[in-house]
Amino acid sequence: MRTTLDLPEDLINEAMKATHINTKTKVIITALEDLIRKSKISGLKEFKGKIDLGIDMDAIRGRQCRS
Repeated sequence: MRTTLDLPEDLINEAMKATHINTKTKVIITALEDLIRKSKISGLKEFKGKIDLGIDMDAIRGRQCRS
């Protein structure tokens, strides 16, 4: 999809240097993918400590419990 955007040139150039990506299109796609990924991770963090998976990590890792 073609879209015309008015983006700060210095911001695009800095992103290209930081990521070593050579095209403006690819750096914008990468930034959007990263934004979506971070948003999904943030949503998953709401479930921290609320889901009991019933997994015994010591048994999975073959550890002996100290008594």
